[in-house]
Amino acid sequence: MSNLDLWVKGVHQRMDYGLLRLFSLAMALAATGLVMWDPRLFAQAIGGFGPIISPALIWSTCTAMVFGVGFVPRHWYWQVFFTPFVAMPVLTWILWLRLFS
Repeated sequence: MSNLDLWVKGVHQRMDYGLLRLFSLAMALAATGLVMWDPRLFAQAIGGFGPIISPALIWSTCTAMVFGVGFVPRHWYWQVFFTPFVAMPVLTWILWLRLFS
């Protein structure tokens, strides 16, 4: 194992709490449910599905789902790509736009 691999694993172990994973999974399921229920209303509430917000929504939902079910990618580059450190705030911001705007 390389030093980078060990460092990434150590950083991700700091966020490996059951309650945080449950919250992440709940947010991912809520975002998925809201998009599937009425995509036009969801798009209208967040300002439209643009070229930045659509990939951000898909990536953050997938990342929150990966983290929420407890799956840990094997290689460090996938752990960096599916990091909950960035995905959780992005998904929170998108859900905040939908629910409170």
